[in-house]
Amino acid sequence: MQSKTPSTEVESSEVPIAPAPGLIERLIASRPPRPRKYGILSRLRSYFIYDPLIWLYTVGFGLVSIPASLLGDRESILHSFARGWSWMIMKTIFSPVQVTGLDKIDTTRTHVYAVNHASALDIPVLYVYLPFQFRIAFKKELLSYPIVGWHLKRSGQICIDQQNPAASIGSIRSALKGLKAGMPLVIYPEGGRTSDGQIKPFLPGAFFLAIKAQVDIIPVALVGTFELLPMNTYHIKSRTLEMRVGKPISTTGLTGHDMQALSDKVQKAVCDLYYGSEQKAAGPSHAS
Repeated sequence: MQSKTPSTEVESSEVPIAPAPGLIERLIASRPPRPRKYGILSRLRSYFIYDPLIWLYTVGFGLVSIPASLLGDRESILHSFARGWSWMIMKTIFSPVQVTGLDKIDTTRTHVYAVNHASALDIPVLYVYLPFQFRIAFKKELLSYPIVGWHLKRSGQICIDQQNPAASIGSIRSALKGLKAGMPLVIYPEGGRTSDGQIKPFLPGAFFLAIKAQVDIIPVALVGTFELLPMNTYHIKSRTLEMRVGKPISTTGLTGHDMQALSDKVQKAVCDLYYGSEQKAAGPSHAS
């Protein structure tokens, strides 16, 4: 297959958001995450220490970051604030992260990082343990959150309207321009958080930008964040986490017609990492 020069033009008809039929659910292991019992002390610690401190960090960092971003490179400054906010959260909740595979990735090159999404605390993990500035794709609904929405909008993150893909064209063009200029992109191909700890089918349209920019995709599995803080609860259950990073997946020469096959390939890679078949290959490259 011959390599083609990626185009900078993006049409609304090119951006599929809904998943195509025949996704690879068979790759998802049937065993659920092992339940771990947490008593009343864990709940009290979370509700009266962890949660209030996280809200305090969010308000404090958010209110200071907005005027601070007027003093220089706005997006770089806001990324630094987001990383500081994330570092404070991770230290507060006593959940060390073991990182495997990242040392084998050339992080000086531009990649799209495809990450499973299990928890609201996935974001602090990524900001602390990905050692470079990046942009992240997020759902439009997050713009309605005070402070968080302001930060997302001002820091150049990529807003995706899943109900109206045509409305996302401006953000997608901006993300494509950023990728071509060397700015890495983080995506959640499931389109949202899992409700049961199992990886959901990937949306093929999530890989449109990687194909358009002809950059490699890095599969990343976050393990333990679902047990740390699943959906619909504020009970943070401290535990050791893992960030498992897989081998680059090339998009060279691929077109929009290859999105489903690419989506299947990336999902298999993330599932293999998440369900444990690849983490035996290497020891931790970093821990905190």
